[in-house]
Formats: sequence, C-alpha cells, structure tokens
Amino acid sequence: MTRAERAKHVDRRLAELYPETPIPLDHRDPYTLLVAVLLSAQCTDARVNTVTPALFALADTPEKMALVPVEKIKEIIRPCGLSPRKSQAIRDLSVILVEQHGGEVPASFEALEALPGVGHKTASVVMAQAFGVPAFPVDTHIHRLAKRWKLTEGKNVEQTERDLKKLFPRERWNVLHLQIIFYGRGHCTARGCDGRSCLLCGELFPPKLKGTRVAPGCPLRNDVP
Repeated sequence: MTRAERAKHVDRRLAELYPETPIPLDHRDPYTLLVAVLLSAQCTDARVNTVTPALFALADTPEKMALVPVEKIKEIIRPCGLSPRKSQAIRDLSVILVEQHGGEVPASFEALEALPGVGHKTASVVMAQAFGVPAFPVDTHIHRLAKRWKLTEGKNVEQTERDLKKLFPRERWNVLHLQIIFYGRGHCTARGCDGRSCLLCGELFPPKLKGTRVAPGCPLRNDVP
C-alpha cells in the first residue's frame, strides 16, 4: 500500500470500530474541559477524571477559581503530577480569562495558546472538542501509531500533525484523532504490538505467506481490502 492507501484504510477501519467517540475527559463546558486537558499532561485521563470532581466542586468557573489559593488547588490535583506547575497555571489562566475574556474561554488558537500552561496540543483539544473547530491534536498514542503505520516519518509531533492533516479529510480530524487514541489504548499499545500483532497492523503490513492458505477475511491476507 502507498501512504495514501494506508491512510484511507485506517480511516475506514477506525470508523467501523468506533462509530461513537465520547470525549474521554469528564467536563461540563469549555472551561472545565480546558482545566481537565491541562491536568492530563503526563497523566492518564482516568486519573484526571477522579480528581476533577473535587476541584470543580470547589470552583468550576474562572471567576471562582481565580479566588482559590494556589496551594489549595495544588493539594487537590496532586495525584495528577506536576501539581506545582499545573496549579499555578490553572489559577493564572483563570485570572486572565476573567480580566481579558469576560470569564469565557476564547475560541481561537492564538488566544488559547497565550494562556499559562496551554500549548498547541491542549489548545487543539479544546478547539476540537469544545468548539467543533477542525483540529488534529497529536498525543503520544497518535504519534506512535502514525509512525508505526508509516503515515509520517514522525521526527516530532509537529511534523506528525502536519502529515496527518494532509492525509485525512478535514471533516474527519476531530473524530479521527479520538478513534486513533481509542485504538492505541485498546489494541496497539506501545508494548502490546510489535507492528504486526494487532488487527490494523496485520492488515496494513501483511506478511508474504507463500504456499499458505489463509481464510477469507483474515487480517494476514495480502488482499484484505
């Protein structure tokens, strides 16, 4: 397969496997999503979801969070890791949202990336999941799978994002990035697949089975559509 053919196959297969794509981080609005995504840096979504109920019970709007001492925020979010940096960022961005954006999360990449603790990936997640703006946030799962499936040379996440945006239709970006994450977590993990073991890897890179009869539909067939 060519790179474009592999991309088309991945797109079709993931749409079949994951017709529903719930957002992994529990949230109620753009602000709580922004905070949850910030907390998810170097932390699992599952752990973030155990921490945010207590945090949002304390303060679930920029106005409320801006009044909470950093130490109190840090105490609650400690299980997420990097709590000193994250707690300060949450407090500071909340103050900025109140003072500069009327207490609302701005719906622009530039304004989001200007907030403390918010990089391009976090901004992309918020733009995609809170505002429905086409974006392709690249996390470790997507970066790993894009390289494994030879959709990118993958020297860095920026290059991976550019390559994936060229390969897939713009209207598929928001859903597809979640589908790749789900597949990476459930089937094609860093240690659980060697690039041939899982369903998609077997379909994309089938071995040459000379003289071997393989049942129709088996992922090891060379002619799997």
